[in-house]
Amino acid sequence: MEPYDLAEAAQRAGISAGELRGLVELGILKPDADGRLSSGDIRRVGMVNSLVAAGVPLDGLGAAMRSGQISLDFLDEPSFERFSALSGVTFAQLADRAGVQVGLLMLVREAAGSPAPNPDDEVRDEELGYVEFIAAQVKAGFRPSAIERLLRVQGDSLRRMAETESAWWRSEVIAPAMEAGKRPDEILGVDFAYRMSVLNEAALMGMYHLHQTQAWSTTIIEGLEMQLTAAGLHSRLDHPPAMCFLDITGYTRLTQERGDAAAAQLAEQLGRIVQRTSIKHGGRAVKWLGDGVMLHFPNPGPGVVAALEMVAGVAEAGLPPAHVGLHAGPVIFQEGDYYGQTVNVAARIADYAPPGEVIVSQEVVDASAGADVAFRDVGPVELKGVSGAMRLHAASRLG
Repeated sequence: MEPYDLAEAAQRAGISAGELRGLVELGILKPDADGRLSSGDIRRVGMVNSLVAAGVPLDGLGAAMRSGQISLDFLDEPSFERFSALSGVTFAQLADRAGVQVGLLMLVREAAGSPAPNPDDEVRDEELGYVEFIAAQVKAGFRPSAIERLLRVQGDSLRRMAETESAWWRSEVIAPAMEAGKRPDEILGVDFAYRMSVLNEAALMGMYHLHQTQAWSTTIIEGLEMQLTAAGLHSRLDHPPAMCFLDITGYTRLTQERGDAAAAQLAEQLGRIVQRTSIKHGGRAVKWLGDGVMLHFPNPGPGVVAALEMVAGVAEAGLPPAHVGLHAGPVIFQEGDYYGQTVNVAARIADYAPPGEVIVSQEVVDASAGADVAFRDVGPVELKGVSGAMRLHAASRLG
């Protein structure tokens, strides 16, 4: 519903009617002939609050807007409708209506990167979409811990995408406009910004569906294998997954000598090599660790081949040499990450591996039958933080 009278606008903006009138007097907000305000005005209130919190004086902002030096008119555009206003309903009221714990609903605010709310705080419009989703999970008997895990992973992953998108727009639109002495909307226009917003969202959903296809297919195959095994129609091979750590030798010293720009370029080059090679062999990069990356491979044999190709690719790209460690065994998957002793041992093996080499455990060798690799026994090795000596092997390609 819009436009809004001053009382309604103040409620949706989360400020008092007196504060709202102060913004009108400063010329920051401009009511229509009937004294009513738009959704764009409510978004302007939020932007002004953020500017003031960042140290921008309110009087100076109002003067700059009255003189035309600064404009917040872009907030009227449809692409900024995602700047959410308050709904007028509290978390406690909504939880009571939906029949769910108020704590679960409040987690949505935290997952979106904001401070934890109180039960009596109002829910934002964009947070309302999660209510039915959470209520459906609760009704189906999902554990609260599982609901919370999904919320936090969605929030963290989308935060990274939103921040990267913002940096992309800043470097390609805002910075060139500032250098040219113009506003960003004067360079490409608001129509372009809106069109890019629509295209980006469509592309994002397409990418999400592509990842869902892969993840769901894996789950379906595993479920069917379990059913066939239970029916005595299939003998499931019990090959444990492999965890792999790839580190760059001398990364810290390199970044200290060449600076942050060199570190960023190195990370970009390494990322391309790791992503392409790991996916090619059925694995994936789980997380980046500053000087390297942790990867997961469902099958150890292809994991070893991928590790060897990555080490070679790093060398061919002229980067400092990489060293890799792999270990196979059970892992715990939680919130998009892997945990357990297998992960810890793989990291220790990587620490032991010399530059340019791929070192693997006996468990990886045993599970790599048929892979196009050869292994040279390194012997029993004492690893830091690992009880007892481990038999390790240096991997190489056949031939």
